[in-house]
Amino acid sequence: MQCVLFICHGNICRSTMAESVFTELVRRAGHAGEFVIDSAATSTEEIGNPPHHGTVAKLREVGIPVVAHRARQVRRAEYGDWDHIVYMDAENARGLRRIFGDDPDGKITRLLDWTERPGDVADPWYTGNFDATYRDVLAGCTAMLEQL
Repeated sequence: MQCVLFICHGNICRSTMAESVFTELVRRAGHAGEFVIDSAATSTEEIGNPPHHGTVAKLREVGIPVVAHRARQVRRAEYGDWDHIVYMDAENARGLRRIFGDDPDGKITRLLDWTERPGDVADPWYTGNFDATYRDVLAGCTAMLEQL
């Protein structure tokens, strides 16, 4: 069983998009029973809120079911629960260092580092561009699934 946790700042845009996309890619590949997939935030700002309406609209547009999710903050005690803790940008990396401290098992990675074009996934909370975010999330999740 592979346990994958997607991380972003508030857990309503990018990480929930990645959770939904990866869940669907895994299902389509016939590997649903081989993965535990979740998402969480580094902040407390959106705790309890559903996925952002822009994320929901984009996923519906491309035919990907939105997983039932409420924003939550990742906890230090969770580090051992996950095989892969996958964040979206440099700000998330700083938040994860604040929460976990070190990464002794090397399980924390940036989503687009799984692809051939490493970089940050732009935050649509600020850009409003859910198309670009989806493109990056799909590329990262596809590459990650191929490598796992």
